[in-house]
Amino acid sequence: MPVPSSAAPSRAEFTRLDVDGLLTRYRTGRAQAALFDPRGGPGLGYDEFVDAAGNVRPAWTDLAEALARRGLSGLDRLRDEVRTLVDNDGITYTRPTGVPAPWRLDPIPLLLTAEDWQALEAGLVQRSRLLDAVLTDLYGPKLSLTSGILPPALVFGHPGYLRAAHGIEVPGRHQLFLHGCDVSRGGDGFVVNADWAQAPSGAGYAMADRRVVASAISELYEQLAPRAVSQFAQTLRSALIEAAPEAAEDPAVVVLSPGIHSETAFDQAYLASALGFPLVESADLVVRGGKLWMRSLGTFQRVDVVLRRVDAAYSDPLDLRPDSRLGVVGLVEAQRRGAVTVVNTLGSGILESPALLRFLPQLAELLIGEAPMLPTVATYWGGIDTERSHLLSRLGSLLIRSTVGGPDHVGPELSSAQLAELSARIAAAPWQWIGQELPQYSSAPTVGPGRLVPANVAMRLFTVSQRGGYAPMIGGLGYVVAPNGVGHRLNVGAAKDIWVLPSASAAAEQPAAAPTMISVGVAELGAVSSPRVLSDLFWSGRYAERAEAMARLLTVTRERYHEYRHRQYTEASECVPVLLTALGELTGADDGAADATEMIATAPSTLWSLTADRDRPGSLAQSVERLGLAARSVRDQLSNDTWMVLAAVDHAVLELPTAAPETHSLADTKMAAAHARTLAGMLALSGVAAESMVQDAGWTMMDIGKRIERGLALAGLLRATMTTERGREAARVITESVLTACESAVIYRRRNLGKVSVAAVADLLLFDAGNPRSLVYQLELLRTRLRALPGATGSTRAERLVDELNARLRRMAPEELERADEHGVLVGLRGLLDGVLAGLRELSDLIAATHLSLPGGMQPLWGPDQRRQMP
Repeated sequence: MPVPSSAAPSRAEFTRLDVDGLLTRYRTGRAQAALFDPRGGPGLGYDEFVDAAGNVRPAWTDLAEALARRGLSGLDRLRDEVRTLVDNDGITYTRPTGVPAPWRLDPIPLLLTAEDWQALEAGLVQRSRLLDAVLTDLYGPKLSLTSGILPPALVFGHPGYLRAAHGIEVPGRHQLFLHGCDVSRGGDGFVVNADWAQAPSGAGYAMADRRVVASAISELYEQLAPRAVSQFAQTLRSALIEAAPEAAEDPAVVVLSPGIHSETAFDQAYLASALGFPLVESADLVVRGGKLWMRSLGTFQRVDVVLRRVDAAYSDPLDLRPDSRLGVVGLVEAQRRGAVTVVNTLGSGILESPALLRFLPQLAELLIGEAPMLPTVATYWGGIDTERSHLLSRLGSLLIRSTVGGPDHVGPELSSAQLAELSARIAAAPWQWIGQELPQYSSAPTVGPGRLVPANVAMRLFTVSQRGGYAPMIGGLGYVVAPNGVGHRLNVGAAKDIWVLPSASAAAEQPAAAPTMISVGVAELGAVSSPRVLSDLFWSGRYAERAEAMARLLTVTRERYHEYRHRQYTEASECVPVLLTALGELTGADDGAADATEMIATAPSTLWSLTADRDRPGSLAQSVERLGLAARSVRDQLSNDTWMVLAAVDHAVLELPTAAPETHSLADTKMAAAHARTLAGMLALSGVAAESMVQDAGWTMMDIGKRIERGLALAGLLRATMTTERGREAARVITESVLTACESAVIYRRRNLGKVSVAAVADLLLFDAGNPRSLVYQLELLRTRLRALPGATGSTRAERLVDELNARLRRMAPEELERADEHGVLVGLRGLLDGVLAGLRELSDLIAATHLSLPGGMQPLWGPDQRRQMP
């Protein structure tokens, strides 16, 4: 009888067992998903991961083994790591409320074989050529209409068709510049569910997703060596330059965004940064003399090409929607004259008409003489009797879409009464409706809680026009379809990075290259220095400094409260109500406490509110929130490290509930962590700005904001705490608290050896030009920064105001500030500080009026809570 071997299983055997366990759980999840579909459909369709026999497909073998080696706990860690990387890169998707939410990215890429991609690429490029031909025809000879193939009502009745676009042509061979295409895999192959030609979004997300996923699973990325997506940025950049009017010798390109409240604001900013072109908003641009210009500190720079991310109807309030605040007055006329190229061109939204899908096969034969390689989801038009009958009979199982721009209706989600109402509306105006089969999706593995689960997936693919045709992004934006997602819009449950695997011959010849931040050279336009951008940078500096100062003062006050709350009988305990009063005066949110005893009793709730309540003026949470808002508005101006810092501070402060925890110890622990992390974050942010930002006009304006805010905070704190005579012990503790809050306690002790003196404090915090925290230091830097701005003469009102404040300080001797009146008020110190506060506020207003004023009465980002209009 053979003797059993005592050798341990090999690594290969362990891997086989791990993969089998992974597949068992995956198959169980697939079986459960097949039993239920929220739309009443067949559940999961084609499986990208496993074949009909349940075996891993060859292309996925390496990935399956890598995931199996991680184990269930490893999958959870991988998901957490991706979330952290997403936070560090500041990748967000803005909710309809205008609040940015973290981008959801599944850590497992969607793999496509070289053969699959070859078929997709050929069909996608052909579809782009077809849609380009349709767009050219609809605004040109209109053969598609005169031939009888396309009913005119479907064109002229759709809001995407713009009569103002007649006479506008994009230089070069193609009128469709950028094409987005939603594709999924059904039982018979790939199918197109929707085309996007208005202002396609997602290319920036696709590049950001690759950066994150490749970092999270770097070993697997190097092993599989998927084809790079970064080349698309190079291709797009070249195409934008080539799209410039012929007269432009050195084309200047900008990316026009609706603003930070746009759902895809991150996508726009990331793409602009990858391209190396300025991200602008309507306030940054103006049409003068029939040409488009970008505002820049009182001067103008010519703009030749605009990559448009604003819907066409909102692009020009003069010729299009008069209620739009997202467009540029006169932009249509400038285009018509050929002075500027806007892509995608105005009027391209007609290609997103759902009715067009019904007629694409016939239009392909007519306009390009070819049959479509990629089929379109089956579509039925109510204007044809037989198709209308089919549409009405299957109303409850179709996606019903308006051909005139109305909302869509998902048949399986409608009640009997809603179906009856919709049927009557279709019968009344059948040409205004089409029905589409619900999309079929393939399934692929995603990371669920502690396991690998199957989920429906789809792709958004992109092409850009070139002289010789259309060039695709290799891969694109993959996404897990959200529950009830129907594919005609980007209803994302989570994004997926798409890895196109190289062919065997290409893999042998081309080694894997690690992904890096895309570098595409220097933009033709310099950094944007329009009033809108400078305003956001100015207030970024102010809010960062305000958050730092508030974190320091809250920390000191909280510590003094714990030190003296049970020793209120001591003279030194007077420091607590003094510091709480200072907080109230600095934030303008006085709680109206009657006396010191009441202030100390309510201190925990006051400190929590000043930390966590973002609706409370001057609170730490409000400063952090508005800092993030201002920073996101100028994302393309800031270092990538900025977002890692801001993410950590956001988690520490903005995730705190408005109401304090019931136990004081828990509240204190959470406050201490929030204050410490905010302080660390603001110091890191200051370092990033000093070491990683180009010191141009934008950086200068941000530092001006920082210096004004530091001066205001210092003068306000000294006025609230040091301008009244107090007992020896109270004065000692208050002085130590103020010096600690101003980060000057160590040097004060070294110089004064236990001496407590208003004159000594003033000498260090007001007059010492070598102390980076002193008032005179801020004024000297303000003078330098103001003189560095374009247009400075040395005698502008702002420069003279700073000189006046400086001269007033130099005329004072520290000893003079200790003189008190009969009420114990240090009148000299208070008078000086009142003058400084008034002067710095006047300086801020003056800078806003001369450098930061927005055209047309537009509100600044930091002003009243007015949402920018969204299309």
